[in-house]
Amino acid sequence: MDNLIRTQASWLEQPHVIDHWCTSDDEEGDFVIELNDGRVWAFELKASVRIPGKDFGGLRKMRDAVGDRSAAGIALSTGTRSYIYEDRLRVMPIDRLWC
Repeated sequence: MDNLIRTQASWLEQPHVIDHWCTSDDEEGDFVIELNDGRVWAFELKASVRIPGKDFGGLRKMRDAVGDRSAAGIALSTGTRSYIYEDRLRVMPIDRLWC
């Protein structure tokens, strides 16, 4: 999965950094892409169809920590629907990365 995210990000037109994010209380984002302009995209990878609210803990903390620089926190699932969970937090089927 790491290679897939890196391949997709390689198509970005502006410089960016890909990293992992973790807090001292073990909340995390599996992949974080920070663009040169300061916008941050965080991704959580889940091997399930449903994404319960507790799985947004790391994405929520990341969004709140970076404030307005947070473009979106995206939980990638094996489901078939994309939807907005709450402000700047979304669920997206992982197969959308290939579209």
